[in-house]
Amino acid sequence: MGNDSHNVQLSECQQDSLTRAPFTNGSLYFPVLQNHDTYGSGNQLLTKDITYKPDWVEFTAGAGAAFINIILTFPINKIIFRQQLHSIKVHKALRQLKREGTRHLYRGVLPPLLQRMSALSLMFGLYDQYSRIIIRYCSDCPLIVAKVTAALLSGTTEAILVPFERVQTVLQDHRHMKNYTNTFQVFHRLRIYGFREYYRGLTPILLRNGPSNAVFFTMRDQLQMFTPKDASKVQKVAHDFVSGAFLGASLSTIWFPVNVIKTKMQSKVGGEFESAWRTFYIVYNERGRRWRAMFRGVHLNFSRALVSWGIINASYGLLVSTLREKSS
Repeated sequence: MGNDSHNVQLSECQQDSLTRAPFTNGSLYFPVLQNHDTYGSGNQLLTKDITYKPDWVEFTAGAGAAFINIILTFPINKIIFRQQLHSIKVHKALRQLKREGTRHLYRGVLPPLLQRMSALSLMFGLYDQYSRIIIRYCSDCPLIVAKVTAALLSGTTEAILVPFERVQTVLQDHRHMKNYTNTFQVFHRLRIYGFREYYRGLTPILLRNGPSNAVFFTMRDQLQMFTPKDASKVQKVAHDFVSGAFLGASLSTIWFPVNVIKTKMQSKVGGEFESAWRTFYIVYNERGRRWRAMFRGVHLNFSRALVSWGIINASYGLLVSTLREKSS
């Protein structure tokens, strides 16, 4: 491929589909899969259904969708966090926020804003990149295998952003309000405990990210098949919102106890590093050894995820189509 790679004809791709390099430094345009049979082989899809688009679209759209979502849902997230950490009911969490005042309502918003913008940029962008690489070099792999593998890899890669979640947890815990006042201060002070302190809670995040990504992208692609080809932009946005809301709410509920463990691990500053299993045992005992208590706050979390992932999926789809139109 050269600078005119987007003008390559389909027949040429068929002739050298096993030898052509998937990426070149001379072009910003790469082959991408669209509207395919989930269970077809990678080589069939690569040669039969190719289009060209700017490589940065998914990364930018993911970041933009995260920004919109965080600004709209941060206060609800804060209430859920208090419930997860202290096992309290909604009215008590609301009372805590009221006592702290409105000027502290968005306290700690910068870490999740940076983290989610980076995470969703990587989540959508790397899923797209990994899918292409896997299909390119494993041409006989079933597409479902390529998708699941790409989703697992993108979720695992997101784990490099754990320090942002770490700082967010410290800032949202009211017990640390007097010791830590802003994002940069937390980053600076955690340094004295060593690099490992930034990655406290890594294990539950890895257990959450990869598998949930695999389910999300696989099911999301399946649900997109129900969108009529002649649907208007409004209908497409509405469909994306509903499918994103359904998947996000379901997955966040399934992985809710994992997030409880993650929050417990990351709320601690300094001291012994306890394993995810030991933390689960501690939390389980603190909550009276009742499995139902591990889901305290799940109702509000479900509602938050319903709105949050609806916004993310709809915003992402809209941004992708807009960016593609402007770059074409």
